[in-house]
Amino acid sequence: MTKQRVAFLGAGNMAEAMISGIVESGKFSPEQIIATNRNNQERLNTIKKKYGIEAVTKDQLDFSNITVFILAMKPKDVESALADLKDHLKPDQLLISVLAGISTSYMEENLNERQQVIRVMPNTSSMLGESATAICPGQHVSMDHVLLTKELMKCIGEAYLIDESQMDIFTGIAGSGPAYFYNLMEHMEQAGYEGGLDRELARKIGAQTIRGAAQMMLEQEETPAQLRKKVTSPNGTTAAGLEALAENGGGKAIAEAVKGAASRSKELREELEKVFAEQK
Repeated sequence: MTKQRVAFLGAGNMAEAMISGIVESGKFSPEQIIATNRNNQERLNTIKKKYGIEAVTKDQLDFSNITVFILAMKPKDVESALADLKDHLKPDQLLISVLAGISTSYMEENLNERQQVIRVMPNTSSMLGESATAICPGQHVSMDHVLLTKELMKCIGEAYLIDESQMDIFTGIAGSGPAYFYNLMEHMEQAGYEGGLDRELARKIGAQTIRGAAQMMLEQEETPAQLRKKVTSPNGTTAAGLEALAENGGGKAIAEAVKGAASRSKELREELEKVFAEQK
């Protein structure tokens, strides 16, 4: 790992979240990480000062000594980014994309023949090293680069190798999922406050409860249904809460949230593909 150099093309919120997680993991030194954008020097200076990495504008980037390029700009800018990269990328260099809706086939079509590309989908919990990240290799990727990508993504959490056809539903669960839990905690906090708890205390109690439940789910060899039954005594408080949850559509609402986000992910992908096709 000490020989790899990773360049982020784009220095927005997702790039920063990943940089933070990678540097914090200790597997890559700050000197191995480069952030770049078109011309926002102020943003680059902020990231450089905060994480100790190298930060340069696109025109200052030395392409020759980079192992991995990570596309982290806005999806609408991907066409011009790929056009710029095409003249610089070598076959043994890897291109990783975190851009929603941009398929590996689209990247391959707009780069040199047999260019190695991988699509990943992290979430913002990568800043804490707790992301759930999908990895979808393109057609021409070597196993060494798949393993390198997995090690890189494990710096920011857990990484899962999936088929690209599963990316929309993955986005519905993991990409958008943190927001569902934040929304749930908003409601738990408000209920606690209305019940007499200090608002900040109610927030901490809710967050720790969700954290503990998630840890149980990860460490116990039991299904969510089995764990739920274990804490639900007949006619008890949990049973009453679950009954109220069902009556108000709580479980269905979560399932529909996942499906809704997955559907929108598909729509955005199709819209982008249509725009790019019309531009050709």
